[in-house]
Amino acid sequence: MQLQRNMRTVTSSLSSILRGYVQSAAAINLVKQTHAVIFINALTSDVTLQTDILLAYTRCGLLMDARQVFDKMPNRSMHSWNILISSYVQNSLYSDAIDVFRELLKMGLRPDHYTLPAAMKASTGAPAEDFYKVGKTVHSWVVRLGFEEYVVLGCSVMDFYVKFGDLHDARKVFASLPFRDVVAWNAMISGLGRGEFFVETFTFFRAMLVEGVKMDRMVVPSILHACGGEGDLIKGKEVHGQVVKSSMFESDIAIGNSLISMYSKSGCLYGAENVFKNMRELNLVTWTTMISCYGHHGKGREALMYFKRMRDHGFKPNSVTMTAILAGCSHSGLIDQGRMIFNSMKNDYGVEPSVEHYACLVDLLGRCGCLEEALELIRDMEPAPTASVWGALLSACMIHKDAEIAEVAASHLFVLEPRNSSNYIALSHVYDSLRLQTGVSRIRTAMRDSGLLKTPGCSWIITEGRVHKFYQGDFLHPLAWTIYETLSFLDEAMFPQGCG
Repeated sequence: MQLQRNMRTVTSSLSSILRGYVQSAAAINLVKQTHAVIFINALTSDVTLQTDILLAYTRCGLLMDARQVFDKMPNRSMHSWNILISSYVQNSLYSDAIDVFRELLKMGLRPDHYTLPAAMKASTGAPAEDFYKVGKTVHSWVVRLGFEEYVVLGCSVMDFYVKFGDLHDARKVFASLPFRDVVAWNAMISGLGRGEFFVETFTFFRAMLVEGVKMDRMVVPSILHACGGEGDLIKGKEVHGQVVKSSMFESDIAIGNSLISMYSKSGCLYGAENVFKNMRELNLVTWTTMISCYGHHGKGREALMYFKRMRDHGFKPNSVTMTAILAGCSHSGLIDQGRMIFNSMKNDYGVEPSVEHYACLVDLLGRCGCLEEALELIRDMEPAPTASVWGALLSACMIHKDAEIAEVAASHLFVLEPRNSSNYIALSHVYDSLRLQTGVSRIRTAMRDSGLLKTPGCSWIITEGRVHKFYQGDFLHPLAWTIYETLSFLDEAMFPQGCG
């Protein structure tokens, strides 16, 4: 009896020690030492201790060690399953999380209200068909176990459906929630915004206000993102007005950054500058957004100036910042500055050039007519060139009418994006500009044989708060005939017969 009491005391002490560890270099060594003590004293069969070791390893970021502990556990509690699944999700290892969840189900275990949110987040993590099936399975368990009333779970399920573009089921889940607080509204609105369903984002935002739910600091960036995506400056200014009226939003950096982005995407550079100047606090995202804003508006030299100011203020650029400044150089044709920044990325800023950075430099070289140099850069790339890189080169070939390099770029794009008709159209335009009708005919035949159709061009205009979209050859708009008659009248007025 005394021995059993002593063992319980040791077990309890070791358990307390393990639960007290937080991530640090010292903690990693202590966790491993404690694990060794447990092993030496033959305490590995204790489920609680094994679970605590698992938790300690995950807190220290040692997921491989955690998995080894998990795999060797003779008995596993539901808590141990949840720890491993959640830790994989927190580290964006969604496939591993899904594998563990499937193993749990295969063993005939029943997930609980801690398992399901993590499993649903893992399903949302990557837009693959396989993950969608898992998400549907998780949702079925939510319904089966009667967890539909849990707001956190409901929001996770909504986010999942929105991520996969399934608005019908997302609305059904939202409508079934017995209590829709600001968290539920935010989940739906932010999910729609991330999925770029901008019209639906506005619809739900208006419905939220009608129901008397006040917007908070979490929903504002999503609405501003939708305004920028639609290019709706009027709505963006209305939201900005509400932000100014509320002292709660006054010093929120995320909202300030979203305002800068919204004004930039809506074509109002002055508005973006104004927001930047009036922000009390700036972070790296603020500087990056402003640099991107100037680049987007073709003001590369201003982007370079802000890039320097950012560094002078003690901020170190990250990968996103480097993409923004390289894109700014590209849009303004600043080839020497762009080359210099790209070549200094690794040594000066510790940023390894990624595919996005290569695509920006290829675009810059291509715009300036250095097609051979751009092709050589792609061939020497360490990461494998993606469609965005070859697409930048093909676009440059359209500008400079280079059929030879265009054929090289297009041949890679046909493999990487076999169903993207725009690559075929781009090569056809190069042939057409050089009057190579044989090449044009060959591309048209290839598109016809592959069942590819040209995506019609689209433009839009916002009048009285409504977005009116027009597609090439489109007669579906209710005022289509009036619009075409007006265009015909203007055409005749501007170009009278015999004056064209």
